Amino acid sequence: MTPSRPRLKSYIFILLMVIFGPLGNVLLSKGMRSVGAVTNLNVAQLFHVAEQVFSSGTIWLGIVSMLLFFVAYMLVLSWADYSWVLPASAVAYATVALLGHFALGEAVAPLRWVGIAVICVGVFVVGQTPHSTTQPPGDSA
Repeated sequence: MTPSRPRLKSYIFILLMVIFGPLGNVLLSKGMRSVGAVTNLNVAQLFHVAEQVFSSGTIWLGIVSMLLFFVAYMLVLSWADYSWVLPASAVAYATVALLGHFALGEAVAPLRWVGIAVICVGVFVVGQTPHSTTQPPGDSA
């Protein structure tokens, strides 16, 4: 059997991962910043923090986004090699930096942008390789 090239659905689900994972993390970060720093781990403060967390729309949007990421991740792993999926989805680091800069107002150092560019080049290289090197169960060549 010859390894198959990445299919369109693999790229679509990687794209969904690249969008929903970082978006969920940014929403969770933004939501937790509005809750404030958890400095004391006594029971009363933990209940207070839990009340704020579970009443935050931003945090709930972050949770939904992370769930969508996880579903896309599980689906793409059902037909593509883990050794292809994880590096191919690493372009999310660029999404993280962009969202961190524009949505959270974080400063992203030039050296970090260089590192992200190197990762993106690696993603391009991985994207040129077969997405699956094993034959799915029930498939006959």
